[in-house]
Amino acid sequence: MQTNHVNGTDIDVSRLCLGTMTFGTPVAEKEAVALVHWALDQGINFIDTADIYEGYTRFLGSPGGVAESILGVALQGRREQAILTTKVGNAVGDGTYAGSGLGANHMHHQICASLQRMRTDYVDFFELHKADPDTPLEESISTMVDLMKEGKVRHWGFSNFDAAQVRQMLQICDDNGWPRPVIAQPLYNWIERGCEEGYLPLCHANGIAITPYQPLQGGLLTCKYREGDAPPLGSRAVEHPQWVKMTEGVQGPLDAFLAESQKAGMAPTQYALRWLLDAPGITSVVAGVKSIEQLRMLLVAVP
Repeated sequence: MQTNHVNGTDIDVSRLCLGTMTFGTPVAEKEAVALVHWALDQGINFIDTADIYEGYTRFLGSPGGVAESILGVALQGRREQAILTTKVGNAVGDGTYAGSGLGANHMHHQICASLQRMRTDYVDFFELHKADPDTPLEESISTMVDLMKEGKVRHWGFSNFDAAQVRQMLQICDDNGWPRPVIAQPLYNWIERGCEEGYLPLCHANGIAITPYQPLQGGLLTCKYREGDAPPLGSRAVEHPQWVKMTEGVQGPLDAFLAESQKAGMAPTQYALRWLLDAPGITSVVAGVKSIEQLRMLLVAVP
């Protein structure tokens, strides 16, 4: 598979990144391990996870860690083939620990827990998952710098921040002589384009790799849902309706998207991915799947 270089690093990542949010439920460990192995065999070297990922069973403050633990199994003997991203900042908790945010103590605790679950000494990218209004960005970034010095993190990045916050991050790094973020993971797809003004140009101008998530807008861009109709059996809207939002007025844009994909001679799922890959500054696209067959279909769209 074709790869793209992440500026400021010695890392090349595959243009398709395997997302793991569904690992645990509905993708059980055995199937998830097989999926990871198949992806690596096809040249997909980039894998994205987070401390909170545990599939459909996730709720605010739940323990998390399921996807990372599965990756720990899948990557035994193959760690050197994978570029790993994990994230921190959301609430997690179990009988021994509960925490959230981007404070130093929580970040140190979570990276150690993530590394233990994934059975590795380091992650290639550690991302601030979402903004924490209760913690100064200086503390979060200085903690990232410490983790890099300790060898637990090679490079750092962010997800779910706005353009103003990204500018603040860059200024803090420059003022303190700290390593800048090298990777960003925004919500971006054919329907959700809020980051096109400000955010994407800012990242692109500063050499930050852009790796969008939710390329199918939670499944809507598969075009298998229609307003007012019952969702197909076995679809995400049936399995976990909280993750599929068929909001009022979205049918019109979906019809326009379908017509555009047909004109391009591609299935909607493939066209949604290709549309992102062809966008300026996109380094890789994070896509979660439930099966090898779904991943095989997406690979057709990767030039």
